[in-house]
Amino acid sequence: MRPIVLAAQVFLNGLALLLVDQLLPGLALGSFTDALLAALVIGLLNALIRPVLLLLTLPITLITLGLFYFVINALLLGFAAYVLPGFSIDSFVTALLGSLLYSVLTTLISRVLR
Repeated sequence: MRPIVLAAQVFLNGLALLLVDQLLPGLALGSFTDALLAALVIGLLNALIRPVLLLLTLPITLITLGLFYFVINALLLGFAAYVLPGFSIDSFVTALLGSLLYSVLTTLISRVLR
């Protein structure tokens, strides 16, 4: 991926995270800089940790017909909120709903940038 496309994707993912912040009351971002940093951390977690988690949880993911995949996304979003001081999530349900919304938005963004 070209650096300019990667930078645009992080920027747009930060905007998507701000939109999720506006739509869900239990999710809070301090500023746009916090949203950009959170988008970057979420991207790194998705690239580095998610493949390992998906492999380790493959049996339960198959038993739940793929629904456990949403739980993994919520856990990664919650971990990003735990690590970053300007980003907080109140509950697991908020993390689950936020990860669903964020996944839809980032999928649309990545399709537009292709």
